[in-house]
Amino acid sequence: MTLVVGAAGAVHFSGPGSDRDPRPPASAAADASGSSAAPAAAGTEPLRPNRADGTDGAAGDRGAVPGIGAVMSAKIPRDALQVIVASGADRDANTNNVTLWQRANPDAPWEPFGAPLTGRNGANGWTFTHHEGDLRSPIGVFSLTAAGGRLADPGTGLPYEYRPAFYRTAAPQGQPMADAFNYVVAIDYNRLPGRPPSDPTRPLGDQVGGDIWLHVDHEAPTRGCVAVEQDALTSILRWLKPTAHPMIVMGDVSDLAADT
Repeated sequence: MTLVVGAAGAVHFSGPGSDRDPRPPASAAADASGSSAAPAAAGTEPLRPNRADGTDGAAGDRGAVPGIGAVMSAKIPRDALQVIVASGADRDANTNNVTLWQRANPDAPWEPFGAPLTGRNGANGWTFTHHEGDLRSPIGVFSLTAAGGRLADPGTGLPYEYRPAFYRTAAPQGQPMADAFNYVVAIDYNRLPGRPPSDPTRPLGDQVGGDIWLHVDHEAPTRGCVAVEQDALTSILRWLKPTAHPMIVMGDVSDLAADT
């Protein structure tokens, strides 16, 4: 497969599978100047596109996050010290429970961080075969390597892209989305890890969708993203640390707990 990388600074607005406003920013040049996303540091591991199964092929850790079975546990890298779990009741559920887990080192047990949260996901539920416009959230294990939003950096350790014009929102189907992209964490599904959320590159092609984010709840199911209340997302952003190699494990209870 040939990977086509968009030009640096290109602004991308996706089709119906995204929660994003399809309108371009009023001034791309002025908008780009407000970005504070940090480039990858010299000497770091090269960016690797995530595979269709939600992993980058790295060796997994067999330590169990509560509620996560052997299949998904094997996809959590050993060096991951922070994990977010978004778990729906079944594959058709568009609400979920969100829990945060951390450990001191790869051999330490997982411990909960904060209280469980209520979240939302794709209007049609969950799927292992996400495609553009299906209104389902992809099931899998994905890294969390960049954040951004319409509001200034709230104090996250992740590279943060502050671009108010880019993260403008629309209101598809009458949804009240005015604040949905105040903050976002890019979920590394069909994107290059470490790039800003606005990066248009989809290594696996447009047909399998993209722009899957953890963003602010807009009081309705999403088009594939995961959403939580803004105060909760602010706390999550401040908790996430690149050195902890944070991951999100997302899907329905049964698939997340599977051992085979």
